[in-house]
Amino acid sequence: MINKLAASILVTCLFLLPVTGYTADAEKSTATEYVKDSLITTKIKAELAAEKMSSLVKINVDTDKHGMVLLSGHAASQNAVDKAVSIAKGVKGVTSVKNEIKVVADK
Repeated sequence: MINKLAASILVTCLFLLPVTGYTADAEKSTATEYVKDSLITTKIKAELAAEKMSSLVKINVDTDKHGMVLLSGHAASQNAVDKAVSIAKGVKGVTSVKNEIKVVADK
């Protein structure tokens, strides 16, 4: 009876090992992707700030795990919007840029 119980536990553990390993790998890749996404977002924000155009600091930048960037917020001119899109497209790791920036004249 004890041998059957021990054998059942052993077999169950052997079946669960691959699941545990997969979960650990999935968590690692998610953390790595998050760091990569954050790095792309940070680079874009830094380059926008370096342009010293006040309307560029009002732009939000979000990056997904595939390197797709979403720009949102508002800018003072179409020229500023175009500059923000150009900066985002120029950052290494960016696969595409979706522009949702609105042109709003400062008051």
